[in-house]
Amino acid sequence: MSIILGIESSCDETSAAICADGDILSNLIANQLVHQNYGGVVPELASRAHQQNIIPVVREALSVAKVHKNEVSAVAFTRGPGLLGSLLVGTAFAKAFALAGGIPLIEVNHMQAHILAHFIDDPKPVFPFLCLTVSGGHTQIVLVKDYFDMEIVGETTDDAAGEAFDKTAKLLNLPYPGGPLIDRYAKQGDPMAFRFPEPQIPGLNFSFSGLKTSILYFIRDHQQKDPDFIAQHLADICASVQHRIVTILLNKLKKAAKQYNVRDVAIAGGVSANSGLRNALTAMADQEGWNVFIPKFEYCTDNAAMIAIAGYHKFLKQEFVGQDVAPLARMIL
Repeated sequence: MSIILGIESSCDETSAAICADGDILSNLIANQLVHQNYGGVVPELASRAHQQNIIPVVREALSVAKVHKNEVSAVAFTRGPGLLGSLLVGTAFAKAFALAGGIPLIEVNHMQAHILAHFIDDPKPVFPFLCLTVSGGHTQIVLVKDYFDMEIVGETTDDAAGEAFDKTAKLLNLPYPGGPLIDRYAKQGDPMAFRFPEPQIPGLNFSFSGLKTSILYFIRDHQQKDPDFIAQHLADICASVQHRIVTILLNKLKKAAKQYNVRDVAIAGGVSANSGLRNALTAMADQEGWNVFIPKFEYCTDNAAMIAIAGYHKFLKQEFVGQDVAPLARMIL
């Protein structure tokens, strides 16, 4: 049996998971609440919290999976992209664990792992398929030809969709993390109450900087007329902003599916937990005749299960790295 210990520490979640022959036996995540006081992730505080959390999280992941540390076949860890200080903690732990146990070390690209999370549960997409990866730092359309043969066919030219959600939340004075709160309020609002522009970007690329600016001016102008505008129209604002971000994403995905003649379509990344995106994708799939794949909520945000499943498929190919491996804040898909 091949047992993979997965380690994820790219941002502000410390996570460990156990994968046995492709089956996830445990997936533990320690969140860092300290960042709520600052309205965003503070890199130095994140790395310190990882140092405190990583040993207890790994110990618990092994316990839940009923696996002894000596039974682990290999250690898979997030090499990048991410916050360098956070990545250093996960990388150092993985190297130490592998060295102490005399077992192989497997590097994993964080963005590839988000896509490979679709191979944790059934049904699984069939190659080639398109995956819309959306998070606070990335917005990409990826043509997935094989487990580790992926081509970015469209990406943001400036800001990510997740950042547009987060910045809007700040403008609305919502606490961090604001993206899930926008989703919650949007369920109570009218998505057509306010109209925001759709950027006219050629090809399959995205742009969200102009949308963010239009939201900023929209809120500023209405607050000048009515200081209570946000409080009185919060649900409608959230629904309208979410509607525009989702339509921007799905219009490009629809274009890509036609261009590459692909019927299997997936989403991944933290923003794939957004209910508006999930519902709209399901509706579009019905219209276009797609087979749509949406991960469970626990596999949308950063988690070690996706690292472990990616590591498992690399283990099958015997793709290992040495003890000289170093984390990369920027890492090409």
